[in-house]
Amino acid sequence: MKILPTDLKHYLSGDWSISGVVSQVDSLSQTLQNLEADQNKKLHVDCARINKIDMSGLQLLHVWRECASMRGIEARLVNLPEHMQQTIRQSGFEQHFADSNSDMSGGTE
Repeated sequence: MKILPTDLKHYLSGDWSISGVVSQVDSLSQTLQNLEADQNKKLHVDCARINKIDMSGLQLLHVWRECASMRGIEARLVNLPEHMQQTIRQSGFEQHFADSNSDMSGGTE
């Protein structure tokens, strides 16, 4: 099934730590496969349901966003839980996710 709208929303949930990140790869891969790469699209990736994340999960999301970008898709993370924002700050990943969510600079989505 192809996803065609220009503004899409994808929901992430669960464990994005080193113990759970492997099970998240298939979902992200499937999302990219379902998107048409020939149109410039924005994908809002809702992170509100992520209950655990560490550096492994952040690295996966960063690489996945890069892959989406190569397909012409702007993947913007939204609704980052406080614990995820804290992990981003503590790991020094702010520069990789600063454009994703105004929550990182104290704003709201």
